[in-house]
Amino acid sequence: MPLGSKTKAYETPNHPFQGERIASEHDLVGRYGLKNKEELWRAQSELRSYRREARALLGRAQGDAEVAAQRGDEFLARLKRIGVLDEEDSLDDILSLEINDVLERRLQTVAYRKGLANTPEQARQFIVHGHVVVGDARVTRPSYKVDVDEEAHVDFDETSPLADELHPERAEEQ
Repeated sequence: MPLGSKTKAYETPNHPFQGERIASEHDLVGRYGLKNKEELWRAQSELRSYRREARALLGRAQGDAEVAAQRGDEFLARLKRIGVLDEEDSLDDILSLEINDVLERRLQTVAYRKGLANTPEQARQFIVHGHVVVGDARVTRPSYKVDVDEEAHVDFDETSPLADELHPERAEEQ
């Protein structure tokens, strides 16, 4: 694909006016503090691509089992590294993943769950405004996928006013 060409990173629903789907999407957008449904559709497309790759690898296992096993192990390792799968999960478990598994790995959700913000929306604002770091790197993308080993290193930037425990916008300790 040439540089500069734009393609959408998501697919819109085939039937745009289904009340039940719209209600469930609205619930997910609210629960995870997403900006709009486009972000949800991106996550759904990501999940679809995981399932598509898993099906292809399971199908290849019928042919060249050695190559399929190596690619399958690499794919599983990648999904385990970002925390979508648990250590004991296999290729078959990818097919049973839910959208929540993907949304839980977003930096916005991780920062909220760690107690850096009172709401997912506030976590999003802190990230976009540059108050949150992952390790030593400032990350300003709420959709950033947090690896399992990076999760412990998600915190406020030490130069941020929010690093002060007494800042009025800081989350109250539970």
